[in-house]
Amino acid sequence: MIYLLLSILSSSLIFVVFKAFSRFRIQNYPAIIANYYTAFTVGMLSFPRSLELKDFPEQPWFVPALCLGLIFVVIFNLMARTSQVLGVSVASVATKMSLVLPVLAGIFLYNEHLGPVRIAGILLALLAVYWATLPANSRFTVSQWLLPLLVFLGSGLIDLCIKYMQTHFVPDNEFPLFSATVFASAGTLGILGVFLRKNVSFTMFTPRNLLGGVVLGIPNFFSIFFLLKALGVPGLSSAAIFTLNNVAIVLFSTLLGVVIFREKLSQRNWLGVGLAVVSIIMVGLGT
Repeated sequence: MIYLLLSILSSSLIFVVFKAFSRFRIQNYPAIIANYYTAFTVGMLSFPRSLELKDFPEQPWFVPALCLGLIFVVIFNLMARTSQVLGVSVASVATKMSLVLPVLAGIFLYNEHLGPVRIAGILLALLAVYWATLPANSRFTVSQWLLPLLVFLGSGLIDLCIKYMQTHFVPDNEFPLFSATVFASAGTLGILGVFLRKNVSFTMFTPRNLLGGVVLGIPNFFSIFFLLKALGVPGLSSAAIFTLNNVAIVLFSTLLGVVIFREKLSQRNWLGVGLAVVSIIMVGLGT
């Protein structure tokens, strides 16, 4: 359970840092690239290496990790934009409602059993994250709906890939190396994007933006590392773990948005927060 709690804390801090970017005038793109190289460095330095760098391409998880890096860099930019335009709570729900996809995969692909209490808790969790992040005026433009929709789909794909890699290709002792490779791939693809995007240049890599990336990169690495560790602990199905992880992140990041950034919550939002607590208890303790 400690790995799950640490993953929740790390992931919640990501949304807070994204929101802080706009307050401290940190530009998303260069900070996100710096974040990925920071996460790569943390992964390589913080854990004993069981492989040399020259051996990485021979690992079965190497090519999938490179592909996952592309998804990461795209989704992280969308998450940052959503946090700044629509708020921390909306970004978190768009990301974490994607729990539907890995939950369904756990049931249909991995034959995981869910009892009636946990099924009810998962359904309640979906309702909870909807109410917790519904804007006060309930009005989004089409373009504003597109941002969270893309984050939802991309985050679900990331969760599916992580579960698949954890199950079939990545040994426990290689979790940090796999995670570091994903981040290195994302950072390198981000650098290549500088040459392709007209509104981005290397002059944007200022000390302020680089520092913002360092602050973001540390919790970013550990959010993936601790999630992989939690998925490897016996006792809870991946469906239950993803539900607990995602709903708790919505709950915690929403409360952080209220406390730190004075984001306003309506009565419906608070109702959703309460339902989130109930759903977490049902999934965590139910059968």
